[in-house]
Amino acid sequence: MKIKEDNIINIHNFLPHREPMLMTDYILELTKEKVITSFEIKEDNIFVHDNVFVEAGLIENAAQTCSSILGQSFFENPETETKVIGFITNIKKIEIFTLPKVGDKIISKASLVSQFENICQIFCETFHNEELLIRSEITLFIQEVKN
Repeated sequence: MKIKEDNIINIHNFLPHREPMLMTDYILELTKEKVITSFEIKEDNIFVHDNVFVEAGLIENAAQTCSSILGQSFFENPETETKVIGFITNIKKIEIFTLPKVGDKIISKASLVSQFENICQIFCETFHNEELLIRSEITLFIQEVKN
């Protein structure tokens, strides 16, 4: 997948996650119903064990990719200090085919299956080059935290 540099969106504008729990780097494409993200596996990542990005890291990457679809409505203005809480409420289906290694750049593609207010069900697939790493269907909840 070739993406122009000027089309890349900083994921910080759409997720509350920060290091060391941030498992996506950039949004390559985002609409109200789908998202594509990229993430480079680094050696110091908390989900790297023996030079391999383990299952929990792939699941967290998929969840963060998925949550940016719903999260975009909370982070429309990056200048505003918005606080949200979000979590996985259900993993309907998950298939892990292979694990990426340190230095690999993975691409996750997610699409909205259904949404009811702040709860959404999203289908996600993650690839390294053309190889499918994980396929999942995740239900997420996200809500703004009022001070």
